[in-house]
Amino acid sequence: MNETRAVKWIGQSVERLEDPPLVTGRGRFAGDINFPNQLHMRIVRSNHAHGRILSIDTDAARKLPGVVAVWTSADIPEVPPIDFREGPIEKLAPYRQPVLATGMVRYVGDPVAAVFAEDAYVAEDAADLVTMEIQELPPLLSAKDAPAEFSPGRHTEADILRQGYGDIDAAFQKAHTIVELQLSVGRHSGVPLETRGAIGRYDAARDMLQLHGAAKVPHRNQELIARMLKRKLTSVNVFESHVGGGFGIRGELYPEDILVCVAAMRLGRPVKWIEDRREHLIAANHSRNQHHKVRAAVAADGEILAIDDLIFHDQGAYVRTHATRVAMMTCGVLPGPYRVPLAYRAVCHFRLTNKTPAATYRAPGRFETSFVRERLVDAIAHKLKLDPIEVRKRNAVTVAEMPFKRPLEALGEEIHFDSGDYHKLLDRMLKEVEWEKLNADLARRRANGEMVGVGFAMFVEKAGLGPKDGVNILVDSTGAIEVVTGGASLGQGFETVMAQVAAEMLGVDYQRVSVIHGQTDRISHGIGAHASRATVMTASATRVAALNLREKALAAAAELLQAPVSALDIVNGEVVRTDRAGGPSISLGQVAAAHGKLEAEGWHHAEHQVYPYGNHLAVVKVDPGTGGVTVERYVIAYDIGRAINPTLVKGQIAGGCAQGLGGALLEEFTYNDNGDPLSVTFADYLLPTVREVPDIEIILTEDAPSPLNPLGIKGAGESGINGVGAAIASAIDNAIGIPGAVTQLPVTPQRLKAIIDAKR
Repeated sequence: MNETRAVKWIGQSVERLEDPPLVTGRGRFAGDINFPNQLHMRIVRSNHAHGRILSIDTDAARKLPGVVAVWTSADIPEVPPIDFREGPIEKLAPYRQPVLATGMVRYVGDPVAAVFAEDAYVAEDAADLVTMEIQELPPLLSAKDAPAEFSPGRHTEADILRQGYGDIDAAFQKAHTIVELQLSVGRHSGVPLETRGAIGRYDAARDMLQLHGAAKVPHRNQELIARMLKRKLTSVNVFESHVGGGFGIRGELYPEDILVCVAAMRLGRPVKWIEDRREHLIAANHSRNQHHKVRAAVAADGEILAIDDLIFHDQGAYVRTHATRVAMMTCGVLPGPYRVPLAYRAVCHFRLTNKTPAATYRAPGRFETSFVRERLVDAIAHKLKLDPIEVRKRNAVTVAEMPFKRPLEALGEEIHFDSGDYHKLLDRMLKEVEWEKLNADLARRRANGEMVGVGFAMFVEKAGLGPKDGVNILVDSTGAIEVVTGGASLGQGFETVMAQVAAEMLGVDYQRVSVIHGQTDRISHGIGAHASRATVMTASATRVAALNLREKALAAAAELLQAPVSALDIVNGEVVRTDRAGGPSISLGQVAAAHGKLEAEGWHHAEHQVYPYGNHLAVVKVDPGTGGVTVERYVIAYDIGRAINPTLVKGQIAGGCAQGLGGALLEEFTYNDNGDPLSVTFADYLLPTVREVPDIEIILTEDAPSPLNPLGIKGAGESGINGVGAAIASAIDNAIGIPGAVTQLPVTPQRLKAIIDAKR
């Protein structure tokens, strides 16, 4: 198959195909989806963090004009708790969340009842009329505290996770120095512009159940709904709308998604639910909340021989669809780009508390571990009086060691770094920022009384989660090309990237390619868009499908043109002869019309994920009077392997960095002693604005294409957020002149001022 094309689309920063409906106000988000005769659902939520349900009174709500039904758990006994995305897990099954609370409430926001009404305002009024009597129980609010009873015979430590290799005790006995730290990452999460929404619809004539709304994993949600409701897989369809931000927390299956489906079937009418902002802040998945007691065995020259980490993971009230995925990945990825040759041990206490349940948020497990690991490296450099950059260079895996394997797990796969030159990228960044001059300028400013400093972090990402992805491509008689995928679009430019790949392989204009995604009735297989997998997996499958279609098209055209296939090529949508000038040609549309059907599928299988990598550098200024931090400069160097659309990659990196700054400096879900959430509006849950986010400088390189896919591509979606907490913490230490001062994220003004005042 000849891959030479007249137009090269891969590597070009072409305009996004997704944008016209969005910028002209014609987007179709969950709130825009309506069906005739639909009902509106409102959830009645617990106002108690922990308690036993004594009674729920729904009489007044049921009598309100316009109310069709009010449900408690007693009304839907056949509906099981929300199951796990990957399938049943017996050990964790008792900790799943019921669709409506049964007997107990376990966090403020726990769904207790559901109201269905003709009008959204009537539904809200009716929900206010539902009353409940709760016998309050003491809340458990920290994973570091001793476990308590979850249910009879079960306590709140749902699991203990372990990963490691080598003889940890022997390694520490050999150490020249042992460095120990206690570090915490606060509870925060994705806060997309669009809150969650779900619309259930049941077609009784065809016995077809539909769920409309954001669905980053539509096929997985289809499977989960079918399993929970005991329906045939083919009788459930999930449809993805436009999405106003995903970030890992949108598109998972929540109680509300199941409720609208069950109600649509039982009540015989479409049912719509749209979350308000307060609900989102107390009910959608939280993330991050971890405490680490970490120590490193270090040689005299700064080589990290071994790492031992004791982790307390705050899961919140229930185990949701991701099960222990974030905690297990935390255990596996903590060593990052560093060799750690002798031994490694991570023990994670996976504990439930009376807070909102937790799951993934952009770079789950990596934002946390990069903070822990890079704090450890800075502490090693300080204790041994070594240059922090030199300590990183000494420990980073070299290009000669690639592919580098370590017996640890990430998302069920053993970690294999596929390619990379960490030292080259580090040197590139230091040269770009004029490292020596930068430090000299900051030192001069500090001498003049300013609190300014620079911080640095190295990281390795993971991307391209397998095991496989499939794509169908077809050409119609007009020459239009349709790419049908099981992928999903969360705003990352998915349609544009797939169109670029298909267009280059086929020899057509990318604007003639339509990409269909997020529709389970169009393709039977899909894993969606998560774990930075879409470009690696779906684009690779698109390439195969396009080449297969190209082969079919040339074979069909050869018959029509009475020419050998070897003498034909496709240029700008036309099949032309290459062996002589001025020969006959035929369009792909004409080939499709003559052939009757021009269609092909393609699959990409991956045994291992790919591992892109990068560096973050932050320059900050601290106000000693308030503890406020201004980020003056932020630089990210990242090796993408190969960029399909460099501008889209840079956009992903910049957006992720802004979110990381929020988690590093501002965003935190806090609770009082009763378990009441204190961050339920944007007055208390503080997001970074354009004022707090500097222009992000991005150094994008393609020095280490992945050998694991023909395009050499790696993922980018989580690179911008990964190292932010680590780099900001390091920069603040440098600014205030207190090595190791920052041990907790976010570094709020109150916390930082307390550190500065304590020094004084």
